[in-house]
Amino acid sequence: MCGQIAFLRPLIAGVLASLLLTGSASAQLVNENLLVGLPSGFKVAFQNRKNNVQMTEAISSNETLQNWTEMVTIQIFFERKDTPDQFSSRIEQRWRAVCTDGRGDEITKGAEKGYPFAIFVLSCPENPKTGKPEITWFKVVQGNDSFYVVQRAFKYMLSKEQVTQTMRYLGAVTVCDSRIADRSCPVTRR
Repeated sequence: MCGQIAFLRPLIAGVLASLLLTGSASAQLVNENLLVGLPSGFKVAFQNRKNNVQMTEAISSNETLQNWTEMVTIQIFFERKDTPDQFSSRIEQRWRAVCTDGRGDEITKGAEKGYPFAIFVLSCPENPKTGKPEITWFKVVQGNDSFYVVQRAFKYMLSKEQVTQTMRYLGAVTVCDSRIADRSCPVTRR
């Protein structure tokens, strides 16, 4: 299967990146994989695979899906061929339709290991549903097999230190492919 999250193998078809080094048996990821870990203190709260979309939502371990302040959302769009610019433009249009005072900012874009990517942020001073501010940082990667989206959302405004931590987190998100030498996947331990 192509386009796997390389952190959810026991649950979906990958291995939790932050848990990869805790076991003793070695394993090799095959085909194209999204490499992403969860922030410390986070738990997987929701997972679903419907049609050609796989989604995972993770929140702080002391929060619920109904009442969260920070969330990581990971999506794989199997066999989707969007570019990062197409995806970010479409998401920003939807965001502005919900939050009239919302804004979008491109942070960076380019290629990592040969894959086009973009990091951008969408902010809303007051989400009409919650009455709270909401800011969501995105990293999108156009793979050969699938399109990958990792979001880090906050229901409060971030400090400079939190922005730096969020950028480090998204910067560590990568895609690998065992079939392409210069994009090879790491050997993992289970």
